Amino acid sequence: MKAIIPCAGRGERLRPLTFTNAKPLIPIANKPLVLYAIEAIRKVGIEEIGLVVGENAKDLESMLGDGEKFGVRLAYIKQDEPKGIAHTIAVSKHFLQDSPFLMYLGDNLLQHGLDPLLHQFQDQKADAVLLLKKTEKPHLFGIAIIRDDRVIRLIEKPKQPPSDLACIGVYAFNARIHPIIDRLQPSGRGELEITDAIQGLIDSGARVEHHIVEGWWIDAGNPDDMIEANRLVLQDLETDIHADIDTESDIRGNVVIGKNTRIERSTIRGPVIIGDHCLIQDTFVGSFTSIGAGTVLENCEVEYSVIMENCEIRNVEVRIDNSILGRNVYVNRTNRRPKSYKLVLSDDSIAELR
Repeated sequence: MKAIIPCAGRGERLRPLTFTNAKPLIPIANKPLVLYAIEAIRKVGIEEIGLVVGENAKDLESMLGDGEKFGVRLAYIKQDEPKGIAHTIAVSKHFLQDSPFLMYLGDNLLQHGLDPLLHQFQDQKADAVLLLKKTEKPHLFGIAIIRDDRVIRLIEKPKQPPSDLACIGVYAFNARIHPIIDRLQPSGRGELEITDAIQGLIDSGARVEHHIVEGWWIDAGNPDDMIEANRLVLQDLETDIHADIDTESDIRGNVVIGKNTRIERSTIRGPVIIGDHCLIQDTFVGSFTSIGAGTVLENCEVEYSVIMENCEIRNVEVRIDNSILGRNVYVNRTNRRPKSYKLVLSDDSIAELR
C-alpha cells in the first residue's frame, strides 16, 4: 500500500505566513506540519509516500529529502496548478499505479492515528473508506449523508448543510477511483472535487465505507486553527530539559527545552516547548507556547502563541498572546522620542496595538 499527501496548495488562508513559508513546513510544537502526516502514515506500516508539490517543491525537498531520516521513502509529484483534491490523485497515477493507497491532506492533525481507517479498508474489502467527524461548521467542508450506516451522498461545502458529518481529508482508496477521476468534470469553482469522485464511486455501486473519528481533529488551515493545533499537540508533551537554567528561574509543568539554550531569571509554565540555541531572559513564557530554535526573548511575556525560528522579542511591556510570529521576526520597544509604532507588514497582515 502507498500514500499521497497533497502539499501544492498556496495556503491563502494562512497569509501572510505563507508568503515566505511553505504551508506544510509551518511548525506546530516546533515540528513541520507535514511531518505529523508522514509519521501517522509510517505508524500504520506504509513507507512509500508521494508528496504532491507545486511552487513549494524546493523548500519541501530541502527539508524532507528522500525521507530516509523519517523511516519512509518520499517521492515528489509535480502539480503545476492546484486544481482540486481529486486532481492530486490524477497527477499521482504514475506513482500509485494499481496499488491501494491512503490520501492524507497535510494540514490535518488527528489525535488517534490511522489504524481504524486501515483496518476497516482491509477487513471489509472496501473500495473506499472516508474519515468523518461531526463539525459545528459543516458549510466549510465536504459533507457526508449517511443512511443505514452507508454513505449515500457527498456535497462539497453546502450553503445549507443536510448533515454535520465532515469529510476531514483522510481517505483510503483502491484503483477503482482512477477511471472515475478520468471522467470527472471540473466543478463550478473550476476544480476536480474529491466529493464528486467519491460520489461517482457510490453511483457506480462501489463499496464506500466510513469511520467516525474519535478524539480531536483539527484542520490547521488558518492562524487561529494553527494556534489551536499547537495547543492540542502540546497537551501530550512530556518534560525533557537540556538547557542551562539559573537558580532564579522557575520552571513548572511539562516543558521541553533544547540544547544550548539558556534560561535566566525567567518563569516558564508548561506545556511549553523551546528549541535549541535560545536565550530566555527576564521573561514569562506561559502555557501552550512553542518557541523555535535560535530565538531570543528578553524582558517580555508570551503565552498561547507560536514563535518560529530566529525571532527576537525585547522590552515589550504588554503580553504577547494568541499570536503567530514567523521566522526572523524582530519586535522591540525603545525609549527614544518621539514615540511611535514602526511597522513593516506584508499583505493580509493583522496588527493590534494597545
